[in-house]
Amino acid sequence: MIEATDENETFAVVVNEEEQFSIWPARQGLPLGWRPFGFRGTKQDCLAQIKVLWVDMRPLSLRIAMSREG
Repeated sequence: MIEATDENETFAVVVNEEEQFSIWPARQGLPLGWRPFGFRGTKQDCLAQIKVLWVDMRPLSLRIAMSREG
């Protein structure tokens, strides 16, 4: 469980194998299945970065399957 955070806390943008993005407190170890994406900052900065990066919300496996159908 993530504890209540200070607005000055540093977060990391993380990504999973399905190319889904999230943020995670930089002071905590990453949960299984997630890896750092390479961007750290405030919670708001990380969320803004994800908004720019994650333009297609479909999981990678679905995007691949759909590209094979078409």
